[in-house]
Amino acid sequence: MIQLPSATTVGRVLPKEAFYQHLTLSGDLKEKFVADIKRITLSNSLTAATLNLEAGNEINEILVLTVELKKQQFDGRIVENIARQNPHKLLFLLRFEDKAQLAVYYGKLYTTAWVPDDEITLQVKGFTLDAVWQGFLEQIALRDSLTEVLPGEDFDTRLQRQERILKLQKEIEKLEKRTQSEVQPKKKFELYRQLQELNKKLEDIENA
Repeated sequence: MIQLPSATTVGRVLPKEAFYQHLTLSGDLKEKFVADIKRITLSNSLTAATLNLEAGNEINEILVLTVELKKQQFDGRIVENIARQNPHKLLFLLRFEDKAQLAVYYGKLYTTAWVPDDEITLQVKGFTLDAVWQGFLEQIALRDSLTEVLPGEDFDTRLQRQERILKLQKEIEKLEKRTQSEVQPKKKFELYRQLQELNKKLEDIENA
């Protein structure tokens, strides 16, 4: 489990109905909110005082919400809307039975893989709350297996490079399936040529 200082603990269950009534949600999302979410708990309040840090320039508080789900395949738009309509920075601990994943919203929803509940980890890094939030984003949104840190590369640049890699990987996967199933030699050769071009683009980005 995530180990946070006891001074940050809140542990207050937020009534689900009252919670979503304060959100602007479409009719189908309200239904999914009820169908997908079992309980929401305000688990922790991270501030400079509770973490014994220096005050940040932009962030005054990070709230940790534990969201217990009724099913693992939930609609991520629910969490996105909670994050977008809350003035605080939110860190989500999503739980289903004995599994858990972390999530943050940064332009879109980023999540870690589902792991056994007792194996999920998150480190508090930095000397200000701004740095702590940046550390959370890096640990949750970035995949070390995809993007190594390049000299002088900031978080946003690395994240954009990761998005390009993931997009190319999906395109390559689709094109590989088309190439394998194509029976006409001329079309197969053209698909293979396109596949080589995409692989070269991917290699260039990965080795930039």
